Amino acid sequence: MPKQIWPFAGILSALFLGAVVVLQLRESKRARAEAEIQAEAASQFAEALSRTNQLLDAELSLARAQAAELAEQVQQATTDRSQLEQQMRSELDSRNITISELQGRLTIDILDRILFDSGESELKPEGQQVLLKLAELLQKNTNRQVQVVGHTDNVPIHVSTRGGYTDNWSLSAGRATAAVRFLHEKAGLDPQRLAAVGFGEFRPIAENTTAEGRARNRRIAVVILPEEIAPTDQPRTKPTPTPVPSPLPDTQADADQTAD
Repeated sequence: MPKQIWPFAGILSALFLGAVVVLQLRESKRARAEAEIQAEAASQFAEALSRTNQLLDAELSLARAQAAELAEQVQQATTDRSQLEQQMRSELDSRNITISELQGRLTIDILDRILFDSGESELKPEGQQVLLKLAELLQKNTNRQVQVVGHTDNVPIHVSTRGGYTDNWSLSAGRATAAVRFLHEKAGLDPQRLAAVGFGEFRPIAENTTAEGRARNRRIAVVILPEEIAPTDQPRTKPTPTPVPSPLPDTQADADQTAD
């Protein structure tokens, strides 16, 4: 190589080495920036996971507490129902009144002969006394709904009764309504707890082919519904959603911007 070219070669070599050094420094800066961004993202992700775990632990504790409370309420409701049934049997059970329990529903069947005259819906004094005793027991269990259901035999009404009833269906509904009105107006039960239903001759508990069977079918059934542990008509509290941490961000673009 001619000697006059040596200075240019030296300059080119220096420039090349300088460019290499600049590129290495830039790449190092890029790598360092990317590492810092990834470290920050990892830290934020870890914090989000920690908060999520805390929220999940709190929700689990709350769910366990609610389950324990519900189990306690169910146990108390079972105990109250058993006590109420015992009281009912002690105070009311007789040859004219039968008491049964099925799936938490207490049913008191009262034959019509102690409540009403034939074909009528005006309560007799004896029937009023029965309903007063019943109401006294129900006053101690204010969180249970009560349905009063009227039933008849299948003997048709040929002549309009004194109360204006022309068929068994209307008679059964009229008798149930009369009993409900008495329980509210005379015995003081909350009307929001009471309902009257008439089934006429269509829910017999005995054959209508005998006088004894027809007598059993002519009845008022007082149905005490199970205690409302969680009323369905109450608004439900909307659960607070648990935040889910976002995935680690794509740090390459951020690193490029930082390096630039």
